[in-house]
Amino acid sequence: MAAIIYDMLLLFAILMLVGTPFVIMRGGEAVPPLTDLFFRLTIGATIYLFFVVYWTRSGRTLGMQSWGLQLETADGSKPTLAASSVRFFAAILSWIPAGLGFLWQLWDRDKLTWHDRISGTRLVYYPKPGK
Repeated sequence: MAAIIYDMLLLFAILMLVGTPFVIMRGGEAVPPLTDLFFRLTIGATIYLFFVVYWTRSGRTLGMQSWGLQLETADGSKPTLAASSVRFFAAILSWIPAGLGFLWQLWDRDKLTWHDRISGTRLVYYPKPGK
């Protein structure tokens, strides 16, 4: 959960930077997020790219790295673009029923979330050396 919070703080900062040109184009007025389709698509694409690029390139976001978490496939390799994309959209589904898809790992025999099961990935904890 701490890694999620850490990533959300970083993502909010990135979204403020991405949203700044939209505010400038509106003369300093807030962008109504529900009426501007291009703005919504840009925000959605930024969130998608944030997670999928990190997961595909290194198997971890900055928040995951800080907490010693690594995203892997069943064979221990980094997830592919397809697996990362499936995991991203499945994670949205995991949030919909009040986060039950995330909490599911507490009862799952393999400690997997719904989106890990769907995408064929898993989170592995690698403690820092000397701890």
